[in-house]
Amino acid sequence: MSNKDIKSVNYGLEKIFEGAQDFLPLLGTDYVEFYVGNAKQAAHFYKTAFGFQSLAYKGLETGSQDEVSYVLVQDKIRLVLTTPLNSKSPINDHIVKHGDGVKVVALWVEDARSAWEETTKRGAKSYMEPTVETDEHGEVVRSGIYTYGETVHMFVERKNYKGTFMPGFMDWKSDYNPPSAGLKYIDHMVGNVGWGQMNKWVKWYEDVMGFENFLSFDDKQIHTEYSALMSKVMSNGNGRVKFPINEPAKAAKRSQIEEYLDFYEGEGVQHIAVATDDIIKTVSQLKANGVEFLPPPPQAYYDMIPERLGVHRDMMKEDISKLQELSILVDADEEGYLLQIFTKPVEDRPTLFFEIIQRMGARGFGAGNFKALFESIEREQQRRGTL
Repeated sequence: MSNKDIKSVNYGLEKIFEGAQDFLPLLGTDYVEFYVGNAKQAAHFYKTAFGFQSLAYKGLETGSQDEVSYVLVQDKIRLVLTTPLNSKSPINDHIVKHGDGVKVVALWVEDARSAWEETTKRGAKSYMEPTVETDEHGEVVRSGIYTYGETVHMFVERKNYKGTFMPGFMDWKSDYNPPSAGLKYIDHMVGNVGWGQMNKWVKWYEDVMGFENFLSFDDKQIHTEYSALMSKVMSNGNGRVKFPINEPAKAAKRSQIEEYLDFYEGEGVQHIAVATDDIIKTVSQLKANGVEFLPPPPQAYYDMIPERLGVHRDMMKEDISKLQELSILVDADEEGYLLQIFTKPVEDRPTLFFEIIQRMGARGFGAGNFKALFESIEREQQRRGTL
């Protein structure tokens, strides 16, 4: 899809929602919950490596006999890390099959009851009926539905709650709170689905959640000499929640999507893109903290950046040599440019990773970087023997 096409689709998407009633208004991402083997150690990792801060805790001390959860925060991003406290917990089954991974993508809504009713009547499988949770700080209403794989969308209504996180949690006061890395909010979250499943889930998001498909990429656009994939980007009405959906495509060797599906043993969240206002400062700090990123593309990639920026060349403030030093990628569309970089998988299985992104007007997803990015991932796959 050309930059002109992207701009046209974006404009059309705005017009569609301008005159339509959004039956599922979303205010943003409320939290992302991971099921992990050891929540205490995972919390220490995300604090030390990514600059998250202590926020809330649920465990034996709060009366939770079956699971423990640590809640971390950085600006508008909240991560919940949950571990079972006994062998009978069904959380164990998720960890055994998938390893550490994203279970819940929680969405902030005005009315969790309506969100559940509207989505289930349109065909969603219920995960949790509307439930009111209360404590001395007020009430939170939650409900949930299943999406691809075993992933869940939880609807969270917290307009009548004044506490730190939600009922059942206590404030987590930690003596160890490293400085923020400058991460601001979740820009988008990407799901990997199986062969021939992308269009099914595109239709599901359209029919069940009222999303629109505003960008599409096929295997002619996303391919290298060895692998390929297809992707469609789904967005809600106000554009605050964006879910690209990937599926593998036939190619000479095994793609990163196939590798994910094999090691995650099913469909799930592949990566979380988090935004920053200063990617050079953020990435410099993350690297100093020990976060590992994909290796840089060749010199020719950085030589071509001025040409890739086109009319936005003069507005670029960043030093290309510094971007090259940090392995940061650059792309542009008619609205502006963006800078992005991808971590290596943050777990032993080559599954979940993070993207750091800074948007300078651009609304796309770095289509001009796909080839360089996937070649970098393939080099890592080759080292792992999974290409």
